[in-house]
Amino acid sequence: MPIKWNRKNLAAPLLVLSLAACSGQTGAPVGAVPDAQSPVQTPNAGNDSVEDPLSNDTSAEPEKKETSASADISSITDGLSGEVDTVTDNLDTPWEIQFDGDTIYMTLRGGSIAKVENGEQTEQPIALSPEVLEEGEGGLLGFALAPDFAQSRIAYVYHTYGEGSGIHNRVIQIEEAADGASWNETAVLLDDIPGARVHDGGRIAFGPDGMLYVTTGDAQDESSSQDTGSVAGKILRMTPDGKVPQDNPIEGSLVYSYGHRNSQGIDWLEDGTMYASEHGPSGNPGGHDEMNKIEPGNNYGWPDVIGDESGEGFTPPLYHTGETAIAPSGIAATPDGKLLVANLRGESLTVFDPQNGEMAELLGGVGRIRDVAVQDGQIYILTNNTDGRGSPGADDDKLLILR
Repeated sequence: MPIKWNRKNLAAPLLVLSLAACSGQTGAPVGAVPDAQSPVQTPNAGNDSVEDPLSNDTSAEPEKKETSASADISSITDGLSGEVDTVTDNLDTPWEIQFDGDTIYMTLRGGSIAKVENGEQTEQPIALSPEVLEEGEGGLLGFALAPDFAQSRIAYVYHTYGEGSGIHNRVIQIEEAADGASWNETAVLLDDIPGARVHDGGRIAFGPDGMLYVTTGDAQDESSSQDTGSVAGKILRMTPDGKVPQDNPIEGSLVYSYGHRNSQGIDWLEDGTMYASEHGPSGNPGGHDEMNKIEPGNNYGWPDVIGDESGEGFTPPLYHTGETAIAPSGIAATPDGKLLVANLRGESLTVFDPQNGEMAELLGGVGRIRDVAVQDGQIYILTNNTDGRGSPGADDDKLLILR
C-alpha cells in the first residue's frame, strides 16, 4: 500500500513510497547482499548508466530472472517522520557529502567545496596544480575527511585534470586553512589515473581498516579493466600516504579488485563487509547496473561478462537491473544491514537488502540523485540536476534530509 510523505520546502511532486511485505522490523538503515538478481522496476528503459551513453559491442544478452517482490524497507520507513527538508540549495553540480560534527562539506564538480556551518553556506576554493578539469563526468569528485580531521584539518579528493590533449585523474591530500575559508594541496597520493569524458569513477572512502579506497572507471578503454597492470576500471586500496599496503591481494600493486566498468559508490557494513555500486553498459544490451560484494583480488567481469553471464574466474553481481538502467552512484550503509543507493538515471533513492537481494524505492520526485549519507540517524541526499543531463528545478541542486 503506497504511503504518501509530506515534503517541506520542495517544489517537486509529492513523494510516493512503494512498500511490500512489511515485517515491522525496527532499527536504522545499512547494506549487505546475497545472490538474488531481480531487476528494480523503473520507467527508465534503455541505458544512461554511464551517465553519457556509449555504444557497446556486447552481443550476448543475459537471461533475465523473474522480478521478485520489493525489499522490505519497513525498518527504515518506521524510523522516519515522513518529512523531506532542504538543508541547503543552489549548489553547482555537487558530487559528495562529508560531515565534521554538525558541519557539512560537499565537493562541487567545478573545483571548489561547499561548506554548510551554522545553517550558512559558503564556497571554499582549493589551490590545486594542475587545476580541476570539469568536462563530461569529470571534475572535482570524491572527497574523504581524514579520520583525525577534527585535529589535522586534512582531507583527500579525487579530481580530473588535463595534460596536453589527454585527460587524467588523481588522488591528492588537501588541508583546510586555519580560518576555514579555503583549502591547499599538500600531497599527491596517485596521479596519471586514466581519464576520459566519461567513466572516471571517482569515489574515495576510508575503510574500517584505516586504508583509503578509490574507485576508477575504465576511461572508455574496456580492456583496461581486465589489465591488472593498469589502475583503470579498478577499486584501489592504499595507505593514507598513497603507498601499497603489504596485505593487498596483488603484491606491489594498489589494485584491490578489478573488472569494473565505472563504480561510483562504496561502503561497508558494520561487520566490515564491503559493497560497491556499478554502472552497466550502454547501447544494446544496456542496463545491467550492479550491486557487488567486494572481496580482495576478485575479478568482477567487465567487459567479458554482464548480468547473469558467467565465466571462469569471474565474480557475479549480487544484484543487477536487467535491461533497465538506474545508474547507481553513491551508496550508504545503514545500522540494520541495508544499503541506500543514490540513482541518477533512475531519479530515485532506493534501498538494497543484502539478505534477499531485493531493491525497493524509498524516495522519488527530486530528479537525479548523486550521493546519499547516513548521519546521526538521518538520511541526507544530494541531487544532481545541474550537470546538463537533468531538468533543474528552482534553487537546484539541493542537499535534502529525510527526518
